[in-house]
Amino acid sequence: MTITAALVLFAVIWFMVLFLVLPLRLTTQGDLGEVAKGTPAGAPAVFSFRKKAKIVTLITIVLWVIIAGIIISGVISVRDLDWFNRMSTPSL
Repeated sequence: MTITAALVLFAVIWFMVLFLVLPLRLTTQGDLGEVAKGTPAGAPAVFSFRKKAKIVTLITIVLWVIIAGIIISGVISVRDLDWFNRMSTPSL
């Protein structure tokens, strides 16, 4: 795995985890009954991106170590995922 591939893998995992964590423990303005004029009731009342980013980064590091370890060790390779046998070379 190259450095670029490792960074791309980290970024993909980070954003996937971010979109899973964003709606957790969300308190909306509608829940509190204090909807600000011009905003929807589903808008967050209190939003701390810094806290969510720290949580997402910690989860991502754990997942990245596991997935990168599997890729580097060769336990699962691209050929293992070739279910339709498209990577085999034709015999001449």
